[in-house]
Amino acid sequence: MEVLRRDDVERERVGVVIKGIRWFPKARPIKMLRIFRTRFKGLDEALEEVERVKTMEKYLAPDHVAMSDEFLVDYIMEGKRDFILCGLQQAVEGEILDPWSPITKEHLAELFSRMHRDVTETPDMCTERLIKRARKRVHEFIKGVKKMVLEAKHVPDLAGVGNLILTPEGEVKLVDINNISSVSPGTSIPIDDKGYPVCDKSIQALALLEQKILVKPINKEDAVYKTFLETQRMRDVKVLEDKFHFSMVYPDYDMD
Repeated sequence: MEVLRRDDVERERVGVVIKGIRWFPKARPIKMLRIFRTRFKGLDEALEEVERVKTMEKYLAPDHVAMSDEFLVDYIMEGKRDFILCGLQQAVEGEILDPWSPITKEHLAELFSRMHRDVTETPDMCTERLIKRARKRVHEFIKGVKKMVLEAKHVPDLAGVGNLILTPEGEVKLVDINNISSVSPGTSIPIDDKGYPVCDKSIQALALLEQKILVKPINKEDAVYKTFLETQRMRDVKVLEDKFHFSMVYPDYDMD
């Protein structure tokens, strides 16, 4: 949910007159209020989730993650006390950077074109500079995530569409910070509480970013990729992914 300034909301509602013309400027969020959907069994489990967020920030903040202040809110419902995890997060404007889309140079140019309607230099010069900066930032982001995987044995959720944002300035920001998975080199494929193989899919997404945006072949002997990009494992992950999507459409159907 967007956190907006009251004055900005009022200007959007009633408009402002500029040179005799009434404009209705959209109120821009100053923060985003996140409510974590998972129900925790106790305070220790919630604090473990906060600790995972802080671990992720250690490797990616402040340049490559939308910073957030986490807090717990308790409430009473039907006579029972419970709590939820929330966060006030930096609002990031830009275009979705989807690892699963065909991210060519032309695709990046189109994203920047949509974000820059007015430029002070020729569009080609502006776009070339921004694409170069974006590739540099993606390279830094990939290095940070790989270091997090190898040292902290955790990976953020890179698989979901909308989790990565490309800003008008060519920065890359991770905005989904509450589905951080443990990374295990074992043969079993971990799934989250909804049955999605988010760890494996996040590693796949990381490889796609490296391949498409940095325009380089993937080294499957890379310590981060070696286990997760093995052909049979990727087939098994696809089965779990299809099962997850089927369950979202037909939640009452038992596939087992």
